[in-house]
Amino acid sequence: MILRDYNGSGRWSADQIIARYQTYAKRFKVRPRSVEPNATESGDTRWIYPVMERVIVGIEEGDVACAQIGVEFIEEDQSFPFGAILKSNTARALRRFPGLTKEQVRRIRARVVGMLTGGRVPREYREYSRLLRKVGVGDYGSAIAAASPRNRYAERALAYYQRHVLPRRD
Repeated sequence: MILRDYNGSGRWSADQIIARYQTYAKRFKVRPRSVEPNATESGDTRWIYPVMERVIVGIEEGDVACAQIGVEFIEEDQSFPFGAILKSNTARALRRFPGLTKEQVRRIRARVVGMLTGGRVPREYREYSRLLRKVGVGDYGSAIAAASPRNRYAERALAYYQRHVLPRRD
């Protein structure tokens, strides 16, 4: 049988994500949900789809343990199959999540601002910017204002922050 597993490896394998989810569900005292990946078979081929699809659904349904994995996912630099789509959808779900913890908000701010100041502005960064706008910049306003964009995408992100995120100095 041919196996096509669209999950990452190591820390981002399906088994590792499921195990971390169980740990976080206990820590945050939430009722565990199934985050098993969807799979299909046809002939002699089996496809295992990304677990993050199930985690994103959990975030959308208010599961703080899934939100914890979502924050870890957007912090990850490793590339994944369907990574840009999954990271974008994760950031969008986190933006709509009503119960982010203070630590999760701190980590989101650090990641998104760090990407801007480091010049790493991938396709999914647009959703990261919207997420930062939602959670606020906190103490990172001066770092954003001092950023010197290294490419046109970073320039676009900085202009967005100047228009919508940074406090006005009128």
